[in-house]
Amino acid sequence: MSRYIAAIDQGTTSTRFMIFDEHGATVACAQKEHRQIYPQPGWVEHDPEEIWRATQEVMQQVASEEKISSKNVAVIGITNQRETTILWDRKTGVPVCNAIVWQDTRVSDYIREFGGSTGIERFRPATGLPLSTYFSSLKIRWALDNISGLRDRAKSGDVLFGTLDSFLLWRLSKGQFHITDVTNASRTQLMNLGTLVWDDDLLRAFDIPRAMLPQIRSSSEVYFEIPEGPFARIPVAAILGDQQAALFGQTCFHPGEAKNTYGTGCFLLMNTGNTATQSTHGLLTSVACKLGDQPATYALEGSIAITGALVQWLRDNLEIIRGSSEIEALAKSVEDNGGVYFVPAFSGLYAPYWKVSARGVIAGLTRFANKKHIARAALEATAFQTREVVEAMEKDSGSKLAILRVDGGMVENDLLMQFQADMLNRPVVKPVNKETTALGAAYAAGLAVGFFKSTAELSGRWAAEKTWEPQLSADRRERAYHMWKKAVTRSFDWME
Repeated sequence: MSRYIAAIDQGTTSTRFMIFDEHGATVACAQKEHRQIYPQPGWVEHDPEEIWRATQEVMQQVASEEKISSKNVAVIGITNQRETTILWDRKTGVPVCNAIVWQDTRVSDYIREFGGSTGIERFRPATGLPLSTYFSSLKIRWALDNISGLRDRAKSGDVLFGTLDSFLLWRLSKGQFHITDVTNASRTQLMNLGTLVWDDDLLRAFDIPRAMLPQIRSSSEVYFEIPEGPFARIPVAAILGDQQAALFGQTCFHPGEAKNTYGTGCFLLMNTGNTATQSTHGLLTSVACKLGDQPATYALEGSIAITGALVQWLRDNLEIIRGSSEIEALAKSVEDNGGVYFVPAFSGLYAPYWKVSARGVIAGLTRFANKKHIARAALEATAFQTREVVEAMEKDSGSKLAILRVDGGMVENDLLMQFQADMLNRPVVKPVNKETTALGAAYAAGLAVGFFKSTAELSGRWAAEKTWEPQLSADRRERAYHMWKKAVTRSFDWME
């Protein structure tokens, strides 16, 4: 009798394979990091072969644990970093170049060209997305324009495009399935939000051949059984982009419910039900999930490029900490930020500004400031950016968030979570299982095979581990936020 559900969680910095029991508790986990490749300023790449090897290794590692038998695993889901673009040869499966990561800004010059007289909002009515370096469309176009012979091969279907889910599922199925789901497809800027199919007008505008695109499927259905390896004959039955998976894992199944994931970046999603709500305040509209033949559920999203990555930058570039876990103690060693504000616009600003020409600034420096204040300012930047997104989301949705459910690695930072509650002036709640991204993919897979009966059953399994209540006075809260907004303006239009 199957007792477990599983998920491949392929993220921006690492790949994990996780096993959960029927209560959503973690039974086993293996994780392996992969390299971040920076060939030029603004370029960010991953080696797809390295990620594929990592995927195989973590699955094998979990399978080798004595307490796990693949015979007890009912189903596997997959969740992945979104927008990151991979192109590979149909016959050999070999990538034609490194993956172009969502953070990569090499296509900045395309934005004005493709925006035309309408500007960055040109494709928002069909896709819910502004023109940006963020999404897959311009990354594909760049590759077609810059890799010799690639366009002809793409037209003939000899070169395929996919985000990480598509690439890994192609490999797992031995090249039999070239698929993605509606959540990942909604982040390419090539799928129509209303029809949930690749849009001919968008493909024509970006000059991208249909033959290279994967088949779009729902987020929860049986796609295939893995043909070989330690989990042979186990069905793969869920695909969700990582942030939509976290929304699902947080059981935000009703309109108005929202979560924020604190990882490499920050991604705040609100369920808007079966209506695709167009944003007028700098947010994105995406598909939240589609369960089998049911109508799609949509979400508003506020995407912040640099949050946890800023802590890594302090560790690797400035070397003011030796490990990411040290930042909380360093930041706590001072009473406040000493007037220092850190705007981490390393690859421009995402929501709610969408300014590709912005660059990072540290404002308010005096002789008094030291690395402790910079560390504190780095953590506070995450909370300030999240408040900006929450304000935009409440304007777009017309509803006020009662609480904010949070997950991701940074929720273990008590100083940050308390400051987040202070800046939002409302409770911030961490669930018992903070690995909601992998859990969401496993939950969706479990629904597809009848391991779970309904989303209501899953909602009953969600439980809070800790709640942070706001403590800061209104005067101090609004003064700090005012200074943050002032610092943000200093980052605008740095690149000419």
